[in-house]
Amino acid sequence: MSAYEVVAIGASLGGFHAVQTILRGLPARLGSSVVVTQHRRPDPDSRLSDLLSRHCLLPVSEPEDKTILLHDHVYIAPGDYHMLVEPGFLALSVDPPVCYARPSIDVLFESVADAYGPAAIGVMLTSSNEDGANGARAIKRSGGKVYVQDPAEAESPVGPLATLARTPVDGVLGIEALTEALIRLCKR
Repeated sequence: MSAYEVVAIGASLGGFHAVQTILRGLPARLGSSVVVTQHRRPDPDSRLSDLLSRHCLLPVSEPEDKTILLHDHVYIAPGDYHMLVEPGFLALSVDPPVCYARPSIDVLFESVADAYGPAAIGVMLTSSNEDGANGARAIKRSGGKVYVQDPAEAESPVGPLATLARTPVDGVLGIEALTEALIRLCKR
């Protein structure tokens, strides 16, 4: 059993490739749940989970409200819904956008901090706005770990830089090193 129950990943501009690279590197038995908010358009026909599942050993899905949170699964926030993590399940919300985004990274990260505190890992990837910086701070304040994609590598460094300005993080890493760190933390 992992010391970390949930890995929360947030991304925006350029995030598809970054998320895809991380998921492709994860083993089929990670020992943690992975929840992802990727800024996207509210297109009901767009199935980001289908695209990502082609490159991932873990099952990837877009949850419905009250979906049970399982280890060794990846959950992608559906378009035009905030995804929140509660102890043991996922909730969806149509509350107003945060930082012009729904789904919002801050909403996901703050809910992960509330639900799992020191058993949570937050990962802030490339992003064109500051959504996620406050949520990353919440994860860190609750005793969890926070990692940021190296801004020099990010397609858009705004989100990673905002997170670094607000939070003492546990690591600033390239995508490959981030993947290795997640595996190491979750598999111990």
